[in-house]
Amino acid sequence: MSMTMSEKILAKASNQEKIEAGEIIMADIDVAMIHDLTGPLTLQALKDINTDKVWDPEKIVIPFDHQVPADTLVAAENHQMLREFVKEQGIDNFYDVYEGVCHQVLPEKGHVVPSDVIVGCDSHTCTYGALGAFSTGIGSTDMSMVFATGQLWFRVPETIQFNINGQLKENVTSKDVILNIIGQVGQDGARYKAAEYTGDTIANMDVDDRMVLSNMAIEMGAKTGLIEPDQKTEAYLKGRTNKPYTKVSTDADAPSLEVIDIDVEDLEPQVACPNYVDNVKPASEVEDVEIDQIFIGSCTNGRINDLRQAASVLKGNTIKKGVRALVIPASRTIYQQALEEGLIDIFVKAGALVCNPCCGPCLGGHIGLIGDGEVSLSTSNRNFKGRQGSPEGSVYLSSAIVAAESAITGHITAPEKK
Repeated sequence: MSMTMSEKILAKASNQEKIEAGEIIMADIDVAMIHDLTGPLTLQALKDINTDKVWDPEKIVIPFDHQVPADTLVAAENHQMLREFVKEQGIDNFYDVYEGVCHQVLPEKGHVVPSDVIVGCDSHTCTYGALGAFSTGIGSTDMSMVFATGQLWFRVPETIQFNINGQLKENVTSKDVILNIIGQVGQDGARYKAAEYTGDTIANMDVDDRMVLSNMAIEMGAKTGLIEPDQKTEAYLKGRTNKPYTKVSTDADAPSLEVIDIDVEDLEPQVACPNYVDNVKPASEVEDVEIDQIFIGSCTNGRINDLRQAASVLKGNTIKKGVRALVIPASRTIYQQALEEGLIDIFVKAGALVCNPCCGPCLGGHIGLIGDGEVSLSTSNRNFKGRQGSPEGSVYLSSAIVAAESAITGHITAPEKK
């Protein structure tokens, strides 16, 4: 029987030769991740079920990224709790406040390989599908059972394969591609399905840009966001990991497969307008929107490609008076690379505030929040009401290029119309 990538990965994880979409299976977990915000709830649930030892400390990864460094006493206490847990359980894969955002750190440190089943207490765990892993977000109490048993049940998802073709125009990025797709299918258009990205456009993207697509699969309701591993995947993994892996691909005649063709040849820079990610318009249609803050960073667009794009726009320019510009690299490694390439110097000279690697204002509970009536243009992944601070504020989403251009003009600006 022909199967999709998701079906093949889950079949292997459940020790079966063949499975079909809609089946309920029990899968072995390869990697389980909690972070400083969701981890304490997992530890409490683990205590409630009287489990003293985790199933496999080598398969657990714990990064601190949401409230780092600790910004409240509660955050500091949560950090202490998790540090003690790490010592008690002998968990070596622990990344304290200095390392960066979980969804950059795990691939960067070699914890993600093709055909793994990965769960994380964060909805954007689907990012790792860019390397061909079946990865998805779960709740903190579900994670306690994973920690105790190393297994979790899944309903095998159907697959929507987005066949994306066309040469992207200058200043059009993978962020514009995924915003456009979400705008077409809607915020629940792929509900509990596996989103899969194929086509010439994807083949021409590097892994950093592919991660943007997989990261935002959840914003159209998808369970995971997969890209078939290729030579670029192998090049990314080289030197990062010694973990063995297998590569799988979707059979064209798989019964649960739906294919949607997407032509991006004429795609313009896109912006998601408040308060939903599927409220997408060309950037040129919202240039009358004045902004108070831009945020370049997050697990969606805080990678070195994004920082290079932003720096190329900001070099020799000055951020408009009255606009706050936050630049937050996604990891310490990216921060160091940006330093070496002179990007940090460009940001500072332009008038931006460069912060330590972390989630920043994305979660609405840490640095860089907006107040009543303020407008944020952000490279992150969600613009729900109150997402980045005041529920009376507004959040727009864009690529790093559009954000940087807009920081100079003081209003949303399409690059070609600067």
